Amino acid sequence: MANYQLIFSPTGGTQRVADLLTCTLWNDAVEIDLMDRALDQGAAPAFAPEDCCLVAVPSFGGRVPAPARQRLARMTGGGARVILVAVYGNRAYDDTLLELRDTLTAAGFRPVAAVAAVAEHSILRRFAAGRPDEDDVLELAGFTQTIWQRLDSGQVPDTLAVPGKSPYQPYGGLPMHPRGTGACTGCGHCAKVCPVGAIDPAAPRRTDGDKCITCMACVARCPRRARRLGRLVLFAAGKKMQKVCAGRKLNQIF
Repeated sequence: MANYQLIFSPTGGTQRVADLLTCTLWNDAVEIDLMDRALDQGAAPAFAPEDCCLVAVPSFGGRVPAPARQRLARMTGGGARVILVAVYGNRAYDDTLLELRDTLTAAGFRPVAAVAAVAEHSILRRFAAGRPDEDDVLELAGFTQTIWQRLDSGQVPDTLAVPGKSPYQPYGGLPMHPRGTGACTGCGHCAKVCPVGAIDPAAPRRTDGDKCITCMACVARCPRRARRLGRLVLFAAGKKMQKVCAGRKLNQIF
């Protein structure tokens, strides 16, 4: 028997939520980084019925990020129990949990429980700034007690009920992509952390807009803080999102 964390966390928010949940569930979880492009090639991870996994992804436009979905679909669930986690930036998570459940079920996992949790928005950081905060930490700790009771009972629902609609809402990506500034030294770290290979390490100031999913990993992890989105684009996006991201959105467990 083994416990696993499978996490797609470009800017750290999803990682923090996953860590808050798993720290009270297990102290020996093996982490699989769904950001790693190496998962697209070679043998995919395989699990056993006695294993337990927590799979955490951010909600991108109400959907599972495409590279995370594709990497999970390659895996062999083998009947392992799985906890689903969708992290959203104070707008909505729409069909993310449903798509995650369907992807994992098709791969042979057995969904046991699901959590939707709020973290600071990865692009417009003023929305849900500082979350998960102290109140979230306490609430997520309570969620883990409920999840542990479900795991300890050995009861796995035939079909875990989660919010969402099928067919899933379409998502065509965002019309904005980070690029290097004059402070860029060409170190290529952004190219290493990009989950879709949208940055050429030989010319890291440029971004391939056809590949980029605007996950913001390159911005968050640049050691020189030398990557960003255009200020006018950010301003317009902030205005557009102001209403839907207002107020304090809730964490939920299913």
